[in-house]
Amino acid sequence: MAKIERRVKGNIFDILKKIESAVMSGSVSASYEDGSNYSHDGFNVAVRVYERYSYTGRNRVSLTLTLAGRDGDYFLSAITSGGSQAVFFKINRWGENAFLDTIRDVIDEL
Repeated sequence: MAKIERRVKGNIFDILKKIESAVMSGSVSASYEDGSNYSHDGFNVAVRVYERYSYTGRNRVSLTLTLAGRDGDYFLSAITSGGSQAVFFKINRWGENAFLDTIRDVIDEL
């Protein structure tokens, strides 16, 4: 598992669009799996799940993105999972780290 967490500012839908664009253009095998939006009294939460094939790790890797906050001030958590071929423990994290790298620059700009 690899993780990036940041405080970001902007319109929630613009932030999601920028990240999704980076994910989908970062790999020919990337796919949007599912997502959820919730809003109550001005507080917003968006969850997105993406998946892609890792050529280095020879397996599929998922990326779960959670964006929560209000009034243009959000907390972002991006966590990858998968990326190992071992049965009882992780022997590599190449695919997970590479998946996060596709969105790292976009997140740092937010």
